[in-house]
Amino acid sequence: MRITLVKKVLADGSLCAKCKDVEQKLKENDQEQYLDQVLIADERDPQSPGMQLAQSLQVQRAPFFVVEKEGEEPQVYTVYFKFAKEVLKGLQ
Repeated sequence: MRITLVKKVLADGSLCAKCKDVEQKLKENDQEQYLDQVLIADERDPQSPGMQLAQSLQVQRAPFFVVEKEGEEPQVYTVYFKFAKEVLKGLQ
């Protein structure tokens, strides 16, 4: 299984508020270790890796998690609590 977190950087260069909240929850719960990759969706750069992934998966909200399992379609989670319950709980 591979887990990717996509965080958004706003046009003014700051991290979106929800992204900060989710990042804090991941740290508090010692869950950062389960992330394989963190990508930035930079509003100032449509070619940034996070923006490209969001576009390819048709995701409009950030932050979001992409869970890839071999032989399965990637699963997208736009809600931290659902992601934590359905994915991270089984890893801890």
